[in-house]
Amino acid sequence: MRIDVLTLFPEMFEGVFGASIIGKAREKGIVELNVVNFRDYANNKHNTVDDYPYGGGSGMVLKPEPIFAAVEALLKPDEPRPRIILTCPQGETFTQRKAEELAKEPRLIFICGHYEGYDERIREHLATDELSIGDYVLTGGELPAMVVIDAVVRLLPGVLGNETSAITDSFQSGLLEYPQYTRPASFRGWDVPEVLLSGHHGKIAEWRRRQSLLRTLRRRPDLLEHADLTPEERRFIEEERRRMAAGSAKGGDPERDGASG
Repeated sequence: MRIDVLTLFPEMFEGVFGASIIGKAREKGIVELNVVNFRDYANNKHNTVDDYPYGGGSGMVLKPEPIFAAVEALLKPDEPRPRIILTCPQGETFTQRKAEELAKEPRLIFICGHYEGYDERIREHLATDELSIGDYVLTGGELPAMVVIDAVVRLLPGVLGNETSAITDSFQSGLLEYPQYTRPASFRGWDVPEVLLSGHHGKIAEWRRRQSLLRTLRRRPDLLEHADLTPEERRFIEEERRRMAAGSAKGGDPERDGASG
């Protein structure tokens, strides 16, 4: 995969793209990452990339000329049009499903906004996608682009050392991930659940699935509406809901009271 990022602050990406899993993916040649300062494509002597909005209003708006020119300079005449993504608070909320979709693309181009926003012609005639990482406003689109790129790159074949890691992640199955433990088996009187020490893979898988269901119910119950559950699992969820309701009525905290199942 090749990923190009258009930004006014290319230095922000140096650490992220050169370290950890993304840095190793670059070294292996799994992903090519290219950062472009679109100020270099401004068509005026002061390299201005923004201007006052027509009709008045606060803030400055990114001009279309430098961004169009920067994108067009990256494209080859015979190349299929890649996905061109605006990082924008008005965009579609980024999810794991979107990361999986984008990970299938051979090439992505990200445009990182600043100031008050983009000239609307960038949205209408250049971008193919607009993505937001949440309902809040940041100083620019660089951090959201980093988040999306990290989520996408880690899904590419060969990036993670253990290929099952991405499969068991939270949200990958539509549920939150089950609790994880490592050595020591007992720490300050807190013990690892016995089933995980049993060596019985079937029971461990069953325990993990139930814990995943419980954690999702308690922390993100909205995810259960679209999760692929068996009839037995749906009965288990309903029973747990009733137990939680009863515990809540008595003043208990189901998250602290320990997991059943």
